[in-house]
Amino acid sequence: MNQNRSEGQTSDETMLVQRAIGYDAEAFGKLYDMHVDRVYRHIYYRVGNEADAEDLTQQVFFKAWQAIGRYKKMASPFIAWLMTISHNLVVDFYRTRKDRAYLEAEILADDSAPSPERTAEASFEQQRLRRAILQLGGDEQQVVMLRFIEGFEFTEIASLLKKKEGNIRVILHRALVKLRKILEKEGGQI
Repeated sequence: MNQNRSEGQTSDETMLVQRAIGYDAEAFGKLYDMHVDRVYRHIYYRVGNEADAEDLTQQVFFKAWQAIGRYKKMASPFIAWLMTISHNLVVDFYRTRKDRAYLEAEILADDSAPSPERTAEASFEQQRLRRAILQLGGDEQQVVMLRFIEGFEFTEIASLLKKKEGNIRVILHRALVKLRKILEKEGGQI
């Protein structure tokens, strides 16, 4: 996974994208390796189920491969394009489901936790925060997840959501105010 969160794409990534647009499977494979963890994490946080997240992640890259010829590097980096595909797949995933059991899905435990009690407490808090985030509206939920779960910069989020950076900051502020109220209503803060 590429940890460099600089503005736009790196020159190596740009070269790989150009080769992939020409249907170079090896170049697309390298792009997959660079971004699969980030796409998976984003989807997993939305669906809360490992098997569904794995399936949806594979669908993202399959759809990206099918549409790579139509990818145009504009203001959005390649990862933003992948996140747009993943967002659309998650929306479709929930349209086809009748239940909302994903709110109660288990969050993977942190193996580095020093004790079972801490692990259980951290897992409970993660689940509680995840449920609270999922109560936010679409844009608010998306901005919180992109900023705090994925670590996107405000400019990247603005590009991805096709909004101005100032709007993203306002959406995030409102979302955090709502999250605080939701968590306080549940009894305590995170």
